[in-house]
Amino acid sequence: MTMLFKSFLSLRLEEYINYRKTLGFKITSLKSYLKNFDRCLINVASQMDLPPSFFLEFRKNINGSPRTINSTLSAVRGFYNYMVRNEHVAQNPLRDIPPYKENAFIPFIFSRKETDEILHAVQKQIRCDKKYFLNDMMVYTAIMLLARCGMRISEPLRLHLKHYRRHEATIYIEKTKFYKDRLIPVPRAVSDELNNYLALRKTLFCDDNPYLFPGKAGKSISTNRIYPVFHQTVEDIGITEPARIVDNMRFGAPTPHSLRHSFAVNTLKRIKDKGKSPQQALPVLSVYMGHSKYRYTAVYLKLTDAKHRRHLVDFTISRQKEL
Repeated sequence: MTMLFKSFLSLRLEEYINYRKTLGFKITSLKSYLKNFDRCLINVASQMDLPPSFFLEFRKNINGSPRTINSTLSAVRGFYNYMVRNEHVAQNPLRDIPPYKENAFIPFIFSRKETDEILHAVQKQIRCDKKYFLNDMMVYTAIMLLARCGMRISEPLRLHLKHYRRHEATIYIEKTKFYKDRLIPVPRAVSDELNNYLALRKTLFCDDNPYLFPGKAGKSISTNRIYPVFHQTVEDIGITEPARIVDNMRFGAPTPHSLRHSFAVNTLKRIKDKGKSPQQALPVLSVYMGHSKYRYTAVYLKLTDAKHRRHLVDFTISRQKEL
């Protein structure tokens, strides 16, 4: 059996990975962060109680953004918490090492009109040739679920046929980012689109693939099918805003995940436009979107609409020029 780690802490690191795995956590990113830490230990003599100075040097040598550095330190800190609980070390050497200050992230927000334009443009790209028709319909329907139901890009691609309950107009989403399975009602327009797609799928796809959007070898289509269509469509409708960092703020470029952010912001705006309280709608929206914490949904209150987000970009840039 090939060992994942090579340093004197390799067995403990393997134990920790297996421990997290048994708890049901995804370990892909964790393994990557801890392998980075393990490489720094290879030339270190066997010394269970490493001094804080070692970790300050380790932090300095991590390549990447402040967010990457903090994620790596968080993974190592979690490992040492495990070591303390199992009495392998007396205390966590990272307990007093502060995280780097991260830039505040402002996601790109599409207006409701722009979201409609994106879906219309993707729909127009569907080719009538039988060779491409179903594949193009899959991409359109997946993007429609991102825009109309606020899903993460991985969520529609993981759906099985059984997860869509046609007569209830609901979708069951499992194995999500924060392990919060959820059953969501879908708008009538979305269920109509899904029903049309499923009728087409039944006619043109004869395999017993269980996925809603079937790919090859019994798998689902991949995100690589979504990204090129999305980015080309955004460019075609005239949105060319790049990602940028201004002062301590990081403004995101349009991505498929922007449709999820836009769904949340536009839902709250629609509630506000009706004279109701967006604050009171947050608990329901939080559950609908599968957030692990209420505060993750509350941040959308700070972005009232797409226009506000763009004014914020312009204001921050103009302020920087004045300084």
